[in-house]
Amino acid sequence: MRRIPVTGAIAVAAAAAVIVLLHYALSDYHQGLAARVGIYFIAILGLNMLVGYTGQISIGHGAFMAIGGYTTAIMSADHHTNLIATLPLAFAITFVCGLLVGLPALRLSGVYLALATFALAVSVPQLPLKFSNFTGGSTGIRTVDIPTNGWLYWVTWSCAGVGFVLAWLILRGRTGRAFRAVRDSELAAASSGVSLPIYKTLAFGISAAYAGVAGSLFVLATNGFAQPNEFGVLLSLQILIGAAVAGLGSLWGVLAGAAFIGLLPEISASAPLVGSAHGQDVVFGLIVILIMLALPNGVVGVLARLGQRRSA
Repeated sequence: MRRIPVTGAIAVAAAAAVIVLLHYALSDYHQGLAARVGIYFIAILGLNMLVGYTGQISIGHGAFMAIGGYTTAIMSADHHTNLIATLPLAFAITFVCGLLVGLPALRLSGVYLALATFALAVSVPQLPLKFSNFTGGSTGIRTVDIPTNGWLYWVTWSCAGVGFVLAWLILRGRTGRAFRAVRDSELAAASSGVSLPIYKTLAFGISAAYAGVAGSLFVLATNGFAQPNEFGVLLSLQILIGAAVAGLGSLWGVLAGAAFIGLLPEISASAPLVGSAHGQDVVFGLIVILIMLALPNGVVGVLARLGQRRSA
């Protein structure tokens, strides 16, 4: 029992050391690419806490990223707020939005919950078009300050580190045990004294708050522009794919899922299909299918099998 936390601490320390050293080894372009991986890391981490630990399916996290991204853009452009200061504000706003979405979601489950969150992913990115006086409409709104890739790298991975530690503390405590009880059996959890409305809604709020921070950083990674088309349904699907590749119900594969989503478009862009105008998308889809067939339980499943073989 003591070796598990020690091993995990060593793994986290090693990953942190690699991230620090990579900053000095990467070019400016690759620092921006690595920062994008960190953004997906934060979003997938939050989604995994919802889907993997409480069993609530969501295809709408791109909507929460849009809320966080527009919070940063509007506060910077209209109120000249420091970019760092907008991150906790985005966290708080999207946390409340997640709670509000989680309340009606209490009556839904399975495919019905997935469809409801899918509707959220479709509708929320259209709201900036309705309130163009505040959001810039289809042209978007831009932050006053445009961060460099190096700055973005440090801020993104610092947020990712804080988010990972916070998620680990939540999930290893009473709240995490309640989340897993809800996932395994709602009836058994309720009979054991777990309040289903409280913990299911709380999971939505926490997961949305992570997506809000990721959305804020996502806007900064796109030269400070917040535009509706950047937060479409495809973004929500990419985050869900990343969570599936990482492996649901575990934090240790999130980095692999984030790297998969963040780097695969760059890799597939270099291998377009002949005669296809959308060769990159086709290659991306084929690779996703192959990964799902080879790793049905994600990277975590592979790590679990390796651990079992080592123990044997």
